[in-house]
Amino acid sequence: MKWYRKAAEQGSAWAQNNLGMMYEVGQGVPQDYQEAFKWYRKAAEQGDMPAQLNLGVLYDKGRGIPQDVQEALKWYRMAAEQGDPSAQFNLSVLYDKGRGGPQDYQEALKWYRKAAEQGSVRAQYNLGVMYRHGQGVQRDYQEALKWYRRSAEQGHAWAQNNLGVMYEMGQGVPQDFVLAHMWYSIGAKASSGDERKTSLENRNHVAAQMTASQIGKAHEMARHCQDTRFKECE
Repeated sequence: MKWYRKAAEQGSAWAQNNLGMMYEVGQGVPQDYQEAFKWYRKAAEQGDMPAQLNLGVLYDKGRGIPQDVQEALKWYRMAAEQGDPSAQFNLSVLYDKGRGGPQDYQEALKWYRKAAEQGSVRAQYNLGVMYRHGQGVQRDYQEALKWYRRSAEQGHAWAQNNLGVMYEMGQGVPQDFVLAHMWYSIGAKASSGDERKTSLENRNHVAAQMTASQIGKAHEMARHCQDTRFKECE
C-alpha cells in the first residue's frame, strides 16, 4: 500500500489500478469501494485497460457509486477495444440482456466472438447458446457444437451438459446415446446444486434408452476423457 500509493500519487496508472484493487478487496486496508473507484478512475482516464474494466464493474454492480449501466458500457467498451477478453464478455452480456439500452444480439455476438477467440470459457458457452437457438444469427448446430466443445474442454459444466443434449437429440451430429451419457456424466461431476441435478436427470433419461453395455462404455469414456484432460473424448 505504501509504495503503490507513492507511485499512484505521482501518476502511475499501473499503481493506481493496483491501489484500487487493494481497496476493492480489502487487502491491507478496510474494504472501501469509494476509494477503489477513485483510483480506478484515475488510472482508467489514462487509458489503463485493467482499470477501465474494473471501473466498468463498479458502475455495473453499483459498488461505491450509484449503479450506472451506461457508464459501465462506456468503460467496458474502452477496455474491450483494447482487447481485454473479460471486458469483451461483460460488454456482450449487457447487449445480450438489453441492459443499458435495447437488446442487441448482433453486438453481443460480435463481442462474444472476440472474447471466445481469446479463450474466454463463458463467452464460448454463450456463443454456443446463440448459434444453437438462432439468437442474432442463423441457427447453426455445427457452430454451436464447436463453441460448446471449446467451453466444455475448459471445464464449463453447462457446456458439457449441452453437448450431451445435442448428442442425445442428434443436433448437428448423429444421435449417439453413449456420447450423450458421457457428457452428462462429466457435466454432473463438474457442477453442483441445480446444474448437477439437471445433468443427472438428463443422464438418467438417456440411460433408460441404453443397454448395460452401452452405459458401461459411456462411464469408461467419461473417465478417459477426464484423465486425458479432454484430449481424447470421442
